[in-house]
Amino acid sequence: MKKLTSLLAAVALGVGLASAPASAQDKGTVGIAMPTKSSARWISDGNSMVEQFKAAGYETDLQYAEDDIPNQLAQIENMITKGVNVLVIAAIDGTTLSNALENAAASGIKVIAYDRLIRDSGNVDYYATFDNFKVGVQQASSLVKGLEERFPDTSPWNVELFGGSPDDNNAFFFYNGAMSVLQPMIDEGKIAIVSGQMGMDTVGTLRWDGAVAQARMDNLLSAHYTDKQVHGVLSPYDGLSIGILSSLKGVGYGSGDLKMPIVTGQDAEVPSVKSILADEQYSTVFKDTRELARVTVGMVDALLQGGTPEINDTSTYDNGVKVVESYLLEPVSVDKSNWEKILIDSGYYTMDQIK
Repeated sequence: MKKLTSLLAAVALGVGLASAPASAQDKGTVGIAMPTKSSARWISDGNSMVEQFKAAGYETDLQYAEDDIPNQLAQIENMITKGVNVLVIAAIDGTTLSNALENAAASGIKVIAYDRLIRDSGNVDYYATFDNFKVGVQQASSLVKGLEERFPDTSPWNVELFGGSPDDNNAFFFYNGAMSVLQPMIDEGKIAIVSGQMGMDTVGTLRWDGAVAQARMDNLLSAHYTDKQVHGVLSPYDGLSIGILSSLKGVGYGSGDLKMPIVTGQDAEVPSVKSILADEQYSTVFKDTRELARVTVGMVDALLQGGTPEINDTSTYDNGVKVVESYLLEPVSVDKSNWEKILIDSGYYTMDQIK
């Protein structure tokens, strides 16, 4: 009997040990709503989150809406209906999700805004993002550094301003951060905005569309630069920068004696890194999506395991209904001097992807 009891105990213990890993890998399902696959950055975000959530024991439902607002709303509603435990949302338009988030709250589903603040809703629990004001500061600081290097004897520098999509709350932080550096220089007469076009209501680029940016740059050149030279362009995103550069090259910049203007960017996308190495785009801002995914996974894990997510900002992001508690990561300015250390040595890209 003692032997039988011992055998049964051992079997029970063995079963318990065998089933433990299975239960550890069944923590719940996370619905991930991403805006589009047209930007390599969002593909990287999605892949990083799926990989890290899986490693933490969660199932994922990753959906891309291809910048179609009704499509994203339908995807989120479907995730709610299927009973995900948490929603992680990078909104196309941060003002259109209030009804969907009410449905999520009614179902007990927590919501984390991912890199784009969701506005006008009290049902946003946390926000994971980068220090977006600092992104703008870094873009403008890099612009000025490039102007000093490439056009040291020019005064004033002729600069044009581009903003991001007006339906993306981040675009205003990028612009305001940049203008905190540029406005004093404009006031001092060191920088001239030749077109006079300033303010997000004027320079914003809907849906971050590179073709729209290229068309606007074409218009700026034909209207204001037939007898003047552009020295710099503030661009808040690599996808816009590529369009702006195409416009500039189309009228001869970067060839002969016409130096390429200093053009900034953001997201360190492969075409723009290659452009930097070709001395076309001057700089970009790197935001490590692996780190943003790590912070987001940590938030979700804390929420679902009864803990408190780690935050480091309780005042910056007022969404119109509440101040959303946030975790802000540090962006990094990248140019030809440090791209290899930041992007290759960190393992974010391989050299084969760039060269």
